[in-house]
Amino acid sequence: MLSEETIKLIPLGGLDLTSMNRYSGYEQLLQYRFAASTTLRRIDINQIDITYTYNGSIDADEQIDVRSEIPGIVRSINFTEGSNVSKGQLLVKIDDRELKAQLQQALTLENQAGEIAKRSQKLLDAEAISKEENENLLAEYESLQAQTQLIRVQISKTEVRAPFRGKIGLRNVSVGSYLTPTAVISRLVSINPVKITFSLPEKYMGQVNTSSTIEFTVAGSQTKYTAKVYAVEPSIETNTRSLSLRARAANPNGKLLPGSFAKVRFPLSHIDGAILIPTEAVVPVQKGKQVFITKNGKAKAIDIQSDLRLDSVVLVTEGLKVGDTVLTSGLMAVKEGSPVKVNIKRGNVKGN
Repeated sequence: MLSEETIKLIPLGGLDLTSMNRYSGYEQLLQYRFAASTTLRRIDINQIDITYTYNGSIDADEQIDVRSEIPGIVRSINFTEGSNVSKGQLLVKIDDRELKAQLQQALTLENQAGEIAKRSQKLLDAEAISKEENENLLAEYESLQAQTQLIRVQISKTEVRAPFRGKIGLRNVSVGSYLTPTAVISRLVSINPVKITFSLPEKYMGQVNTSSTIEFTVAGSQTKYTAKVYAVEPSIETNTRSLSLRARAANPNGKLLPGSFAKVRFPLSHIDGAILIPTEAVVPVQKGKQVFITKNGKAKAIDIQSDLRLDSVVLVTEGLKVGDTVLTSGLMAVKEGSPVKVNIKRGNVKGN
């Protein structure tokens, strides 16, 4: 018996057909028996939404392992584990005393070379030295300038800063430890928004666009979230024959954690005036498919066209109309013109 609740047909293969009609009792869904022990069924479904259900994953909007570009001794750690950090915030400071000493030495040599280059130019103007000698002195000065700038860059690298706003994870280093470029200091993730990555079978690629809105849930929660598709992989994965998509969902409370599984429902189409019949009602024939309906008390074979065949239902596009009564069992004993006698009763129905 069907209640006032919305009917949901959930077949295998990931497809989900949700009926938009409601039924009450046996007024619109009737079952019959006739002499050949064949069950009849009349289905009146006007609107359906077809969606594809797939397991996806939640990814951070941005995520990095925080590392230092240069080796050195950790002098200070400037973040709290598990806290939010802003873009450009200082996270770790590495000892820069040796580099600063090198910078002072380089500046001294640079200044000396600069004075020599100025005198060299005056001597060249007075034709006291050759043009080649002057160029060599200028080249040495410029080389020392570059060396000074290189040391300044190295000093700037002793400050490890957050490249984007996000949440910092657990730290793996301590003050006084020797840090190498391969060592992970911590992990920084940006989780508002988050990305939802999932795939669709190749046959549905025509229904994919970057304006689609998906619905998803996560394990341990009944909350339904929405996300908007913003990117589609430009090629099909050859091993799975599927197309990867990525959507973005708001996560202001941080409840959606990167790495979690997401059950994604992707809308394929919305159909008005759809007719769904049980798969057991369809009879394969040489030129296509048929069903038997009752007309004037007799069985009549009807050729049909179906757009979608699932585990339990078939979406019929041609051959049937709303209100037709379809034979769904005992079809081996049915032929064109077989008499059909129907007794309709409330509750359990019995007939000959």
